[in-house]
Amino acid sequence: MALKHTQPDLTIVLENIHDPHNVSAIMRTCDAVGIRRVNLLYTEEKFPKIGKKSSASAHKWVENQKFRSVQDCYGYLKGNGFLVAASVVDIGPRLARSGSGSISLYELDLRKQIALVFGNEHRGVSEEAASSADIRFQVPMFGMVQSLNVSVACAITIYEALRQRMESGDFGKQKIGDVEFKKRLDDWAKK
Repeated sequence: MALKHTQPDLTIVLENIHDPHNVSAIMRTCDAVGIRRVNLLYTEEKFPKIGKKSSASAHKWVENQKFRSVQDCYGYLKGNGFLVAASVVDIGPRLARSGSGSISLYELDLRKQIALVFGNEHRGVSEEAASSADIRFQVPMFGMVQSLNVSVACAITIYEALRQRMESGDFGKQKIGDVEFKKRLDDWAKK
């Protein structure tokens, strides 16, 4: 059952994602691995309209919370125990070791309570969102193109989290209490 695989300690932040189809694709991926909340951080763009068709109904199973500032979003997440990790373009291993750069996705411990931040298709994660994050990471790339489609980068990252959690035996354990489980089950039955 999908609710037993809910990952309340894993969430996504989407910062100013322009294309609602990308947001919908990300929500589908979130639903597939049990992420039940996506945080929409829109400081420049309008909040997207999530299409029923393009999200394949994931909008019914994945809640979204809206924020208008990095400070409010990160404050909420950190106040609820989340480590914030922002995806950025690789700026080099020398800088990563000094603490000002990014680490590889595959060095990131995704078994923790963590919020993964993904940025706009053209601008990436904002400087404020990157510098205010606890960790900066990148998906390793070796070709000429310097970035992936945001929904692809997010899917790769989410499935790395799933892999780590399955490998550690953490995935599949019910992480929400019985009262919340019953409430969500009742809510889902109405949809």
